[in-house]
Amino acid sequence: MNGMVISLQQVCCIAGGRSLLDVGTLNICHGERIAIVGHNGAGKSTLLRLLTGFMPAAHGRVDVLAHDLSGSPSPRELRALRREVGQIHQGLHLVGRLSALENVLIGSLGRVTGWRSWVRHFPADEVSAAEAALHDVGLLARATTRADKLSGGERQKIAIARLLVQRPKLILADEPTAALDPAAAGEVCHLLAQAASHATLVTIVHNPSLLPLLADRVIGLKSGRIAFDLPLSAVDDQKLTNLYRPDETVPAVPWQLPDSPRRSAFS
Repeated sequence: MNGMVISLQQVCCIAGGRSLLDVGTLNICHGERIAIVGHNGAGKSTLLRLLTGFMPAAHGRVDVLAHDLSGSPSPRELRALRREVGQIHQGLHLVGRLSALENVLIGSLGRVTGWRSWVRHFPADEVSAAEAALHDVGLLARATTRADKLSGGERQKIAIARLLVQRPKLILADEPTAALDPAAAGEVCHLLAQAASHATLVTIVHNPSLLPLLADRVIGLKSGRIAFDLPLSAVDDQKLTNLYRPDETVPAVPWQLPDSPRRSAFS
């Protein structure tokens, strides 16, 4: 791994007079697999919105893929960044009336512009790439099916196929398995990790049992601050219990990897 993908320095996000995120330092390098964990309202989704420019920083330095998001980045700068960032949300942002194939082709809009994008007239090589992506996630047979006729697991697979076509440098996934049964969740995690084979992956994880499938580094957020930033092997049940305990205070200094970490429950 080399090359910095994300760098936050003394960043604070404020909304309605309330601090949503307060991060001293956070650096993420190319190729890392990061899981973000924490209770509801801990700042997890705020962090992802910050990394795409949808949430401005009140102060501090924010660099994502060599784009400076500090202050007020221009619309052109934000468009350039978002072409390089793939996202999977709980709501998926699929277009229900479009077919599975057409939704996957949306991933190519960073390359297909002008009238072709307006009328969804995609070049043959992009269509072939979209069909290959559907094959990779096991849904080529559903290519002509409307997205709103697919199951929740199938819709998540369509979103992953869209990532394969987009070929982003950074993938941000916000609880991608929240509405899936355990079998479907495991399959989606496997496909998501494959889709990120040449990218950096940052995933908000609601179920700690999925951490080994998605991450080699875990960042715990509590009340908008980093409570710990550790390798997966150093994250045990006690650290997670402390993170989710309502009355637990966030340490002033983020936890560091101990000299002799206990074996993790997830390793």
